Amino acid sequence: MRKTRSQFTVTLSLAALLAMLLNSGCAAPSYYSQAVAGHIQLMKQRQDIQQILDSGAADPELTQKLQLSLEIRSFAVAELDLPDNDSYTQFVSTGQDAVTWNVLAAPEFSLAPKKWCFLVSGCVPYRGYFKAGDAERFAKNLDDKGFDTFVSPAIAYSTLGWFDDPLVDTMFRYDDAQLAAFIFHEMAHQKLYVKGDTSFNEAYARFVEDSGLERWLAARDAGIEHDESRWSAQTAQRFNALIQSLRHRLEQLYASDQAPAELRAGKSRIFKAFKNDYRQLVTKHAGGKDPYRHVFAGDLNNASLALVNAYEGGSCAFENLFREAAEQMAEFHRLAAAKARLSATARSDWLNQPCQIIASDSDL
Repeated sequence: MRKTRSQFTVTLSLAALLAMLLNSGCAAPSYYSQAVAGHIQLMKQRQDIQQILDSGAADPELTQKLQLSLEIRSFAVAELDLPDNDSYTQFVSTGQDAVTWNVLAAPEFSLAPKKWCFLVSGCVPYRGYFKAGDAERFAKNLDDKGFDTFVSPAIAYSTLGWFDDPLVDTMFRYDDAQLAAFIFHEMAHQKLYVKGDTSFNEAYARFVEDSGLERWLAARDAGIEHDESRWSAQTAQRFNALIQSLRHRLEQLYASDQAPAELRAGKSRIFKAFKNDYRQLVTKHAGGKDPYRHVFAGDLNNASLALVNAYEGGSCAFENLFREAAEQMAEFHRLAAAKARLSATARSDWLNQPCQIIASDSDL
């Protein structure tokens, strides 16, 4: 149940607009107030990237990142069929470690994360704050109630297309490939978003991110080895297998009739064994690349596992859909939109089937 902190570099979209539209009893007015104030402050700080470049006032490193970000955005529009709007044509320097901080929570003996429901984004397994202290206090409150909790800094910012989202300086602290990945991922959320279905949304955006990055690196005549943090497909599959095994063992434990003390001891053993397996994966198969190091550095719990689950899974479903689309992005987006219109149960069944068996529409 111990709360941990991470600097996980993937992003969770925070639709701050929802705070202005909500009519829900899910949170206190103070939560909506901080969301509105934080969003407005961020929007007020936006600077047009082209104007910054034309002024010549930025230092060489920032100039290179800003110029590159415009090139990445243009590539996303032309080659990945992602939205051509004013998002990511502006920049905000936050001077912070993250742009928002997301709180995740899950019961002590359950893998089902707590969810908060909003009009714009639907029900999502996290709640975002613009100040780290506010997130930590909220997590502490949940921790005191017996929940496993986890605070994850978010690197990018998204209102799901409701506003012209800016690039933020937190995105520029990584290599060029990761910057491209951030932009492709966030633009994908603007292309397609299913209200309340985090698993589908993140699997879709992650696939667009991965396939877009592969194309972008090829266009730059740079191999995937130039990406300093990402795994090979084979390593990612091994990791997914580890996660599925972890989930299975925990589900079996939590479904047993053991006393709470025995459940806690078993839970600790399972997470400890997983961390050992993960370290071996990084050492033997990943060449030392460890994109989850900040998540797995501390004590693992059901909430931190919920963060990983939000970004893993569904890859095989979208890979097969991409092949069905003859690897044409416009057709892929069309087919993905059709899957998005399925019922929640049918969509989940399609997304979560084993890699070798992906259902056709007639099976759903």
